[in-house]
Amino acid sequence: MGKIITVTSRKGGVGKTTTLLNLAGCFSDLEKKVLIMDLDLYSSSIAVSLNLKNDKTIYNLVNDITNNLFQDINDYVVSYNKYIDVLVSVKDPRQGARINLKYIEQIINMYKHYYDVILIDTSHVLMDLNILIYDNSDTILNIMSNDPVDLVNTKTFVNIVRDIGFPDFRVLLNESNSMEEKYFSLYDIRSFINYNISYHLGREFFVKTIDKYVLEGKILTLIGLYPHDKKEYKKLLKICLDLIE
Repeated sequence: MGKIITVTSRKGGVGKTTTLLNLAGCFSDLEKKVLIMDLDLYSSSIAVSLNLKNDKTIYNLVNDITNNLFQDINDYVVSYNKYIDVLVSVKDPRQGARINLKYIEQIINMYKHYYDVILIDTSHVLMDLNILIYDNSDTILNIMSNDPVDLVNTKTFVNIVRDIGFPDFRVLLNESNSMEEKYFSLYDIRSFINYNISYHLGREFFVKTIDKYVLEGKILTLIGLYPHDKKEYKKLLKICLDLIE
């Protein structure tokens, strides 16, 4: 069964979705069959970021399961390339509010039999939906930035994860989404959140024209923006290998 990796954050604008897509690109290079599951039911961005058009969403999937109309899991995913499929989030947030959470668990368990890796994108709000997703994940990868508010929120989340005893929780510090001055050192951040930084993406990953690639639906790791013989790509690849080890 596939490895379920939930990519989350405690603050918007920290590069969560971009990081998830870059990891998906590396898994694709590794010839791993990947499903990107967009479970941000209130502000979804995966379909927009990949410029995907799909008539059916997770709402249609839940509706068909509920009404005994479900036939084939492939009817609800759209292919990005040979190795990456996407289960698109709802088109209208009001549809998200009508999805019974019990079906989310059923859908995750259903798809993990068909993929090597499932990457789940979530919102940054700690709600019942996200807690259910965490409970059904093998690994939680929390993306954080070098920002005072983010540090405080991440520290709180670390304490929650520690209290519930989640077995595989990792923190990725992303400093590539801004070239502004860093507030804290790695040592400061580790000391404050009282947790290890598993991975670190520095300013060398900053892409000034990233909006251009988003409009074109491009994944940065698949278009040679990070050449495979350079340290940036190798670092992302190493993260992928570590996550599925």
